[in-house]
Amino acid sequence: MTFTIAVRGLDCSKLLAANPSAGRFQMRLAAWPLKTEAPDVPRKRSSRGKHRPLGMEILYEDRDIVVVNKAAGLLTIGTGRDQGRTAHAALMDYVRKGNYKSRERVFIVHRLDRDTSGAIVFARSEEAKHILQENWQAAEKTYLAFVEGHPEPSEGTISSYLVENSALRVYSTRDSNGGRLSHTQYKVLKTVGDRTLLEIRLLTGRKNQIRVHLADKGWPIVGDSKYGRKIRDNKRLALHSHTLAFDHPYHGKRLTFTAPVPDTFHRMAAAPPPESKPSRNKPEPS
Repeated sequence: MTFTIAVRGLDCSKLLAANPSAGRFQMRLAAWPLKTEAPDVPRKRSSRGKHRPLGMEILYEDRDIVVVNKAAGLLTIGTGRDQGRTAHAALMDYVRKGNYKSRERVFIVHRLDRDTSGAIVFARSEEAKHILQENWQAAEKTYLAFVEGHPEPSEGTISSYLVENSALRVYSTRDSNGGRLSHTQYKVLKTVGDRTLLEIRLLTGRKNQIRVHLADKGWPIVGDSKYGRKIRDNKRLALHSHTLAFDHPYHGKRLTFTAPVPDTFHRMAAAPPPESKPSRNKPEPS
């Protein structure tokens, strides 16, 4: 039996142990006491079947917020250069049930990069949006990322001033006047051949922050053609917003949501290291 549980402060290293026979992660439920009472945050489902937004899974919704698991490749909201299909537009149709005259709306609270998957929250009113954004520094955001190389030390904090140029490329600078100070915590969870699975905590939330900081250290995210290198066998950026915790804008209670680990990560974590594969030029040892 498989359980999906959102637990604040859960150590991802206990979740992300590869199961060689199944090629998937297994959750060790004995690592913490189970509660028999009803969960604090019910995972509500909606009956709006035909208007369910494509490219997203609804993790939770009430009259104030909607939390979704966004797919990689989907914009959060349209930009001047790109007005394609977006999470915001899909959710607008979802809450309006296809009725363009409806007063129902959703509002942007924060963003995920187009190529990043995972948990993201939208507000259902301007009041909820303002309350969430005013308290956003207290939100906790944890990501999973597969990177090239073996980070040393195995955990630490990366800090730099980030600035964006006219080509919309973000880079680090030593100029405190020209950039915004940014901090990214990382921790090694698993090494797979020449790659490493990291747990990342954002202490600040700048555009492309995780991607730039890891690339600066020589550990670009797998599949990052902008700040690393595009690899043919990786069709997506290996960056996922795994958990998101914030205070509810109405009752103020702390909520934590977990976006399931993508299948791509399971396959990468279960892959044998390169040296274990037989060479095409040499016969296998007898």
